[in-house]
Amino acid sequence: MPHYAHINENNIVTNVIVAEESFIHSGLVGDPRNWIKTSFHTRGNRHPDNKPLRKNYAGVGYTYNKELDAFIAPKPAPEAVLNTETGLWE
Repeated sequence: MPHYAHINENNIVTNVIVAEESFIHSGLVGDPRNWIKTSFHTRGNRHPDNKPLRKNYAGVGYTYNKELDAFIAPKPAPEAVLNTETGLWE
């Protein structure tokens, strides 16, 4: 079953749930536009069995970057630089 990340008005992930697409689109959990599909096995723009989805599995506190179509973890250190290919901090 798919995973979905809820993003707030600042594109910060506030929750991640397992749900069918029809449930997300039902409106029972709020505006469907605030729920973005994420892949549990995607990390660093890699997936062991399938095409990677949104560079990383979403976690609470991550940011959804619309331009990269990627979930990005919080910046771990001031000197960290985002690798836009992997969606990981280096």
